Amino acid sequence: MTKFQAEIDVMPKKEILDPQGKAVTGSMKNLGLAEIQNVRIGKHISLEIEADSEETAHAKVEQACKNLLANLIMESYSFKIEKV
Repeated sequence: MTKFQAEIDVMPKKEILDPQGKAVTGSMKNLGLAEIQNVRIGKHISLEIEADSEETAHAKVEQACKNLLANLIMESYSFKIEKV
């Protein structure tokens, strides 16, 4: 078994309203940063997985994202896997 590190980013889909991002975008103006626009806020997940191969680790992380870590109706995800 080999240990892998997965770094996962989950973000709201472009067509979904992001109230947190909208609030932060509005606050940028108050901080003198009006040139920062269209802020989108998501989540970053880091995990370790033991697997026989990188392909198996990839499949397991894909399954975790689809079934638990991301709400596929409202969110999209991407991830990178590295051998530890």
